[in-house]
Amino acid sequence: MSASEIESELSADERAGLELIRETGGIHQSDFWKELDVSSRKGSRIAESLEESGVIQREDTVYDGHNTYYLEPAPRDLDFSLLMAGDMLSPFIGEEEVDAQADAFSQWMMNLAYEEY
Repeated sequence: MSASEIESELSADERAGLELIRETGGIHQSDFWKELDVSSRKGSRIAESLEESGVIQREDTVYDGHNTYYLEPAPRDLDFSLLMAGDMLSPFIGEEEVDAQADAFSQWMMNLAYEEY
């Protein structure tokens, strides 16, 4: 199952929790449930569910002298096919200035236009 399919099956609370974790880049579970304005029990269940679905990582930690978990987004696989046209990589990868009139870009766009799906 793809990441987008997994995310589409999350409950509203789980989606809100995942969004919070992604926005913060990581949060302690003891703050997580407070930010979501849910009970600690419900926050734990949300975090466990997100971990089981593979969209976050949960690590034991000590925070403010208490045992808790640190929740952070799971690394996502990148889809480089979006940068490809046939066997050509986008000519703008690694370029600081973009020249839409460049021959390399025109060729890449032509390959993209004629690519079969």
